[in-house]
Amino acid sequence: MTSHDNRPSQRRRTRLRVVLATAAVTALGATALAALPGTATAAGGLTVQYRTSAAGATADQSEPWFKVRNTSTAPLPLSEVKLRYYFKADSPGAAYRFACSWAAKGCANITGTFGTLANPTDTADRYLEIGFTAGAGSLAPGTDTGDMQLRFHQSTWQPLRQSDDYSFGASQTSYGDWTKVTATRAGGLVWGTAPAGNTPTDPPTTPPPTTPPPGGSGTLWDDFSYTSHTDPKISANGWSVRANSGGPGVPGATWDPSNVTFSTSGGNTVMTMETSTAGTAATTEHTEVLTKATKFRNGTYAARVRFSDTPRSGPDGDRLVQTFFTINDLKAPMADDYAEYDFEYLPNGGWGEPANILYATSWETYNPDPWQAVNQHTESRQSYAGWHDLVLTIDGTSVTYYVDGRLFGTHDAAYLPERPMSINFNQWLIDLNGQTSTTPRAYEQQVDYVLHVKDQVLTPDQVNAKITAYRSAATAFEDTVPTT
Repeated sequence: MTSHDNRPSQRRRTRLRVVLATAAVTALGATALAALPGTATAAGGLTVQYRTSAAGATADQSEPWFKVRNTSTAPLPLSEVKLRYYFKADSPGAAYRFACSWAAKGCANITGTFGTLANPTDTADRYLEIGFTAGAGSLAPGTDTGDMQLRFHQSTWQPLRQSDDYSFGASQTSYGDWTKVTATRAGGLVWGTAPAGNTPTDPPTTPPPTTPPPGGSGTLWDDFSYTSHTDPKISANGWSVRANSGGPGVPGATWDPSNVTFSTSGGNTVMTMETSTAGTAATTEHTEVLTKATKFRNGTYAARVRFSDTPRSGPDGDRLVQTFFTINDLKAPMADDYAEYDFEYLPNGGWGEPANILYATSWETYNPDPWQAVNQHTESRQSYAGWHDLVLTIDGTSVTYYVDGRLFGTHDAAYLPERPMSINFNQWLIDLNGQTSTTPRAYEQQVDYVLHVKDQVLTPDQVNAKITAYRSAATAFEDTVPTT
């Protein structure tokens, strides 16, 4: 991240978002799945009621309204629940926008994002997934959420056709149980029937692999086989180890190149980035490594990154951000040619989150003062400590994020880049409020490799094959990406 404030509390005012959490399938959900694949009922502990506030065959926007009712005898944490409303896209390239008009639980506590079905049918090839933040709380037995007055529309505001949508019910003008909307709890299907072959999973089922286009005009590959931050090959290979002051993070902190080191792990050389503090700005040291060139745009980006939940030494609790991202410069507030695509892990929470959370965020633009953001993000509230394979693909229709070979989030065409970007890794503290001790502590983020393939969308398996080929050939570095 650069110097703008990336707080999700502000992001929630923007257009689309999703909560993705992974957990064990509940016993009741598993029973329902065993009874009839792709179908679940109230035996899962909840029901979903639906009505439409726009009953026409076509409409300026679709208005699915929902209530979730707890039919179990125990409290139901809404953050474990996700709903899916299935529909047929109005055209292959159509992009959609989600909005919440009003909700008894508060629109700020309801998230929405769009996905593509792995097995399209005549009445569904997309879905709107609705989730809840921790702020939505829990439902006591026998209670419901109250109204959730939701809507979505084409990004162009062209009319959309509802009559061919799987989940649409023109006659549902008052609330009633509706099994053409599915609900999962902690990853297990507990309500509804999905379109054939599309039982929801968490994380979402990976769609069929995209065949890479022929050719390709460049690749960046770096195994990070360097000796120290002063190794002249780092600069020669196009990297900069940051030393200049400024954001993001703790005002007055320094960015110390000497905290970037290299060692061997699992037979490969890895880069270690250390961030440390003793509870004051003067003692806080952040780290960042980035490409000097801004020449990367569409294609595939991949890195193997090790996140950490606890410090290497000293007391835990600082609001830390560990990242892999691409970015270009903001030429003016709300400039529409700005672009940024982030993986950000917060091991101790921050930006209003109480615990560990992973974000994938696609930025259209922002205004630093007063703060205003236009972005779309996917999030997963769980620990990501350890090594993870992170893959980001950008083509002419969408931005897609994968974690460890599984689809993490797909973001809309509205967030595609207009200009080339740099590739960055950094680790920094949001502030010093998470841990106020003056005892020194140090956190580590590690990076095994980075790969960019220009103008080709690769699956995670294809990424792994390229990495295996590079390492089998003992190729430590290659950069054939043109500068223009």
